[in-house]
Amino acid sequence: MKISQKGLYALQAMMMLSRHYNQGAIRIRDIAYEEALPEKFLELILLELKNARMVESVRGAKGGYQLRRAPSEIHLSEIIRLIDGPLAPFGDADQLRTLINRDDEHRALYQVFLAVRDAAAKILEHTTLADIVNGKSADASKSGRSRKKKGEASSVLPMVVHGNPTRGRDE
Repeated sequence: MKISQKGLYALQAMMMLSRHYNQGAIRIRDIAYEEALPEKFLELILLELKNARMVESVRGAKGGYQLRRAPSEIHLSEIIRLIDGPLAPFGDADQLRTLINRDDEHRALYQVFLAVRDAAAKILEHTTLADIVNGKSADASKSGRSRKKKGEASSVLPMVVHGNPTRGRDE
């Protein structure tokens, strides 16, 4: 699955607001500083989140942004769909179902793509901001399959982010 830089920034900002839930509004400058995000770009993202009624702005000396709902009520899928559009890495589900019904020769391939799309969507739809702020992973904590044996090396897969392919790489 691909996520844009804007989508990643939105998730980071929402995580920070989740960590400070019920502690009052947080200034854009403080969010940008703590999360190392560009302030002007963050302003646009927060405005988009405000228009979608996920966050609210507070005016005045103690003003800033805060979540409108509890972190446990905001799913990652909502944020990603708002910022980046459909979750599907292979097109939307309806398009895949149409291909499955029309293209007998490639039906099995499209069925695999639909299963991948459905699995990714399910994880994002069942993972809330509260889950990730508390260090829970929807797929690992619910499946029980991710238990690592003592001494076993952990493998980390890189996440594909559009717009900044060298970020985080050693030079």
